Amino acid sequence: MKSYYNLLVLIALTGLIQSCNHNGLQKDASGVFESEEIIVSSEVIGKVIDFKVEEGSLLEKDSIVGKIDPIQYELQSEQIASSIKAVDSKTVSAVPQVQILQAQMESQNEQIKVLQLQLKNALYEKIRVEKMVKADAAPVKQLDDLNSQIAILEQQIKTAQSQIALIKQQIQSQRELIQIQNRAITSEKEPLEKRKAMADDYLKKALIKNPRTGTLLTKYIHEGEIVTIGKAIYKLANLDELYLRAYITGSQLTQLKINQQVKIFVDDATTGIKEYTGIVSFISDKAEFTPKTIQTKDERANLVYAVKIRVKNDGYLKLGMYGEVKFN
Repeated sequence: MKSYYNLLVLIALTGLIQSCNHNGLQKDASGVFESEEIIVSSEVIGKVIDFKVEEGSLLEKDSIVGKIDPIQYELQSEQIASSIKAVDSKTVSAVPQVQILQAQMESQNEQIKVLQLQLKNALYEKIRVEKMVKADAAPVKQLDDLNSQIAILEQQIKTAQSQIALIKQQIQSQRELIQIQNRAITSEKEPLEKRKAMADDYLKKALIKNPRTGTLLTKYIHEGEIVTIGKAIYKLANLDELYLRAYITGSQLTQLKINQQVKIFVDDATTGIKEYTGIVSFISDKAEFTPKTIQTKDERANLVYAVKIRVKNDGYLKLGMYGEVKFN
């Protein structure tokens, strides 16, 4: 019986010692855990036709979590596409006119080939007749007629070549004229294409895409509701890393620096206290009045500096949980 009583006293003393150690923890600062939260808003106007994710769900980056009725944007896109097609039908092609001119140019080239062949034969005949005239075997008039024939052929070749140059100018002028006409038509097409791109962009934004990996904290809308541009849809936060926002006095500023490791302590129902390692990620450069809910090492201090300490979350830490900081 006496040994049983001694055992109870020992257990009580052990609990008291642990309690005293916990209560006697000399903290340098304290605060609450928070996270970097973002509000995902609607980028289009319409009725929410799909939004089945639940609060607390882990959402992957770029995953589709919902849908806003896209019918009006689909109709706009199709209508503008039809208008663009109608504009395209107005454009004129220079091919038919150019083909006609090119055929004329080919005809002139063939004629030049014939004339050049005739000229070659005439020049050959001239040499033969000149020899005969020198030998008094042919009249001079025959040589004169041959020279006249050669001059005519040379003039015909020059005329055909000039005609080809003119046709080339006509082809170039025809193409430039068609380009000017089509440029006026395509000037109507450009704003239509931009309007279609805008409608297609709204069509994509009708799908609610999650911007980054995180936990859905709060839903602000449900299926069947009408949303407008900028309407909040849900709140998202990354809970893998939390931030303990604490406040320190001016005299404590020299004890902290960015990227410094510190100890974080939170209450644990099992062990009494749970310890984490944190990294100082932010130290305010401006003093502010002590928030009423914050206790500092020197509670009489009126001006304090906010600090943020990044802590890896093992799943136990929750938003709004109270934590204490011990500088190393």
